[in-house]
Amino acid sequence: MRVRVPLLRLSRGLRFRLTLSYALFFTLLLAGVGVFFRQTLVSILGRQIREVLDQEWGAMKAYLRIEGGRPVWFFDRDDPDEAYTVERLRRIYLLADSTGSVMEISDIYKTLDSHTAAEIQAVMRGGQPSWSVRRNRQGTPYMVRAGVNFDERHRDPYFVAIGRPLAENEAVIQEFTRFYVLITPILIVCGSFLGWFLAGRALAPVTDVARTAARISGSNLSLRIPGRRAGDELDYLVETFNRMIERLELSFQQIRQFSTDVSHELRTPITAIRGQLEVALFTASSAGQYREAIVNSLEDVERLGQIVRALLLLSQAESGQVTLQKTREDLAKLLREATDQFQIPAEAAQVRLLRNLPASCAVEVDRIQIMRLISNLLSNAVKFTPPGGEVNVSLERRKDSVRIEFRDTGCGIAPEHQPFVFDRLYRVAGQDPSPEKGLGLGLSFVAWIAKAHGGAVHVESEPGRGSRFVVTLPAQPEVAEEHETSSPAVMNEL
Repeated sequence: MRVRVPLLRLSRGLRFRLTLSYALFFTLLLAGVGVFFRQTLVSILGRQIREVLDQEWGAMKAYLRIEGGRPVWFFDRDDPDEAYTVERLRRIYLLADSTGSVMEISDIYKTLDSHTAAEIQAVMRGGQPSWSVRRNRQGTPYMVRAGVNFDERHRDPYFVAIGRPLAENEAVIQEFTRFYVLITPILIVCGSFLGWFLAGRALAPVTDVARTAARISGSNLSLRIPGRRAGDELDYLVETFNRMIERLELSFQQIRQFSTDVSHELRTPITAIRGQLEVALFTASSAGQYREAIVNSLEDVERLGQIVRALLLLSQAESGQVTLQKTREDLAKLLREATDQFQIPAEAAQVRLLRNLPASCAVEVDRIQIMRLISNLLSNAVKFTPPGGEVNVSLERRKDSVRIEFRDTGCGIAPEHQPFVFDRLYRVAGQDPSPEKGLGLGLSFVAWIAKAHGGAVHVESEPGRGSRFVVTLPAQPEVAEEHETSSPAVMNEL
């Protein structure tokens, strides 16, 4: 049982199956190559012996004459070459008349399968040479060329057949077959070992992926598999795996960040609620004191609920659970409505609210989310601008984008804080952290809304001189627009 389990596991492995597939393919390939070369060899040897018989047929017509109904071979008997040639021609030879009667036949030809009278008459009627393989009593094959010969004086046709043994050809073919059959298993075994080696090398990145995946945990998501730079499917697998780990790492970071944010933000109101209730429990002596403690606790509970709702909504948005409902909206009109709504809070804070907007600017946006973006940026600009300052909102349409600018003359943001202002729950040190200044989530929503619309937001700020938040959104072509420019006096009348 201990031996069978590893063998069973090995036989189910991808490397084993790839090697087996390679070995089967290689076996079929070798078999096909062997059949092809054997048939090619048979064809070449057959063509060669036919060429020899054609040459001997031509020589036979030069030496053979029919005189008085008898065959006569004309050659110089003192010439050994001619004597040898004629002897070779008559070695496997048959001569018959038009009726099929044998006029002359060699001893070897007598042992072969004889031509029937019907076969002879068919060849003589067709006038074309006939090729056939005939065997003797021992099974030895002979290639026979049969055709028609004419008496030059009387033009009487005669049937003539000459042959050559095929034993040497069959011996060559058998030797090739035997050699190929013996060497093929060796080639298959060597090819299988080579396939096993190549499959191991090809699957090495897959093994690395598996080993890396086994080492990955929630606290160790920084592992990456180095690319092979081969540009093949395995490189694509490695790249895809690394991107997946990056997404997992980002998701874990978001989860950790959410947990940290929640624990950090909930600690303060919970501690305040507990402290107020404990003070009321141990020190309150009248209904008014109890009422004051309950009111303060309810305010902290409300703040706690706002934090939870905001964090959940932001997490859903960043994880793709919030779907934008885009419609064609007039962005200039939305900005006018928002500035009108913030005019009263701006006047209460003694801040001038200005705007420089075109008559219209059509874009494809989610109205609710864009209004949230505008409200968050306007709210921050008004809150962090001291009395006597101003906030200016402008809208500019470009070739393929729309640019919204929120400029204020507030306290500004130090350069070291600017890269983090769009992080959730991030507050600039030294600024008032009171609840009315916000939860530290507004700019996180702004960044997500801009990104979800295919745009972006960035900040430019100088401490003591104010900040400028710029939102860029994709735009659709539309007709030329007229601009509406508002002066401080006009805005103060709104």
